[in-house]
Amino acid sequence: MPWWGYVVAVLAMTHVTIAGVTIFLHRHQAHRALELGSLPSHFFRLWLWLSTGMVTKEWAAIHRKHHAKCETPADPHSPQVFGLNRVLWGGVFLYVKESRNADTMERYGHGTPDDWIERHLYTPLHKLGVIIMLAIDILLFGALPGILIWGVQMVWIPFWAAGVINGVGHFFGYRNFACNDASTNILPWGILIGGEELHNNHHAFATSAKLSNKWYEFDIGWLYIRILEILGQARVKKVAPTPRLGVIRPAVDAKMLQAVITHRYDVLAKYMKSLQRIASEEIAKLRLDANQGHALKRWLGESELQSLEQEKLASVLKKSDRLSKVYAMRADLEALWMRSAASHEQLLKQLQEWIHCAEQSGIAQLQEFSLRLRRYAV
Repeated sequence: MPWWGYVVAVLAMTHVTIAGVTIFLHRHQAHRALELGSLPSHFFRLWLWLSTGMVTKEWAAIHRKHHAKCETPADPHSPQVFGLNRVLWGGVFLYVKESRNADTMERYGHGTPDDWIERHLYTPLHKLGVIIMLAIDILLFGALPGILIWGVQMVWIPFWAAGVINGVGHFFGYRNFACNDASTNILPWGILIGGEELHNNHHAFATSAKLSNKWYEFDIGWLYIRILEILGQARVKKVAPTPRLGVIRPAVDAKMLQAVITHRYDVLAKYMKSLQRIASEEIAKLRLDANQGHALKRWLGESELQSLEQEKLASVLKKSDRLSKVYAMRADLEALWMRSAASHEQLLKQLQEWIHCAEQSGIAQLQEFSLRLRRYAV
C-alpha cells in the first residue's frame, strides 16, 4: 500500500471505533436514548473488544456517574476539579481508577449486557481482544505498519474520548444551553469524534439520541443512527424537544408549567436576551465605560462568580432598581426546574406569582417575556 493507503485504513478503523463508542456505549447503553438491533449491537461489542478492550458495564457506569456528579469532587474526570492537563493527557488513568470502584459499578452499571459471551469473554478476557487486533493488523499490513496502526488504534479512544471530550469539552468552546456544569460544544461539526464534539448539547439533553441542535450543527453519529433506523436495526426513543409557541394562554395552568419546564433552556436563553437588553440601557444611564459594560454583561450571564466579581456586580445592582429586579427574577425563574423536592402545586403557584410580578413590574422587557411564557406549548 502507498503511505496514504495506511492513513485511510487507520482513519476508517478508528472511525468505526468512534461510531461504536458514541452509538453503542454512549447513546444506547449509558443513556438508553435508542434501541439497537442484535446485529449492530453484537458487531459493536465485538469491534470495541478488539479495538479498545473496554468493558461495557464499566464505561456506562463511569459515564452515568459523570452526569450525576458533574463538576464535583465525585465526578470521575472533571477538568474543573482535576485540571485540564490531567484530564486531557491522563484521562484514561482516571477512567481506570474509577473502573475499580465497586460502588460505582454497583450503583451505575445496571442494565448493561450480562449474557454468556459477556461473562466468559468480553469482561474477563478484555485484554485478549486488543492482542488479537494486533495480530490482525500485522497480518493485514505487515509487521512494522501493523504495529504502528495498532498503536494509533490503542491511543485513539483514550485521547479523543477520555481526553478531549472529557477535558476540552468541559473547558473551551461555545454553549447553546446554560447547564449547571461547564460543558461546551467544541465544534459545530461532529465528524471526527462521531458527534461527541457537541458536548454542551448532550449535557442539556442527556437522553437525546441526536446531539446536534442548531441548524448549522452536524452530528454524524445521528446520520448513522437514522440509517440503522431505516434498515430496521435501530429505534430512536427520545430526542431534544423543539421549542413550540402557540396562542397566549389566559390562565397559568399545569400545561403551561409543563411547557415551560420542557423548554427550560430556550426559556432561559430568551430571558437572558431580555436581561442583556436592560443591561445595555443601564450601562448608558450609569455611564459605565466599555470595559465595565462588557464585564457587567458577562457577570449577568455567569452562574458562578469569584468573590471580587460578586462584590462589583452587587455594587452595580444597587445603583439600578430595574437591573436588580430582573437579575433577581432570573433566579426565581430557574427555581421552577431546579427545585426537585417541590410539589407540582408549589411550582404552579410559583409560576403564577412570577408571571404576575413580571406583568406588574412596569418593565417592558419583563412584560413582553411574560407573554412569551404564556405561549409555550408541549
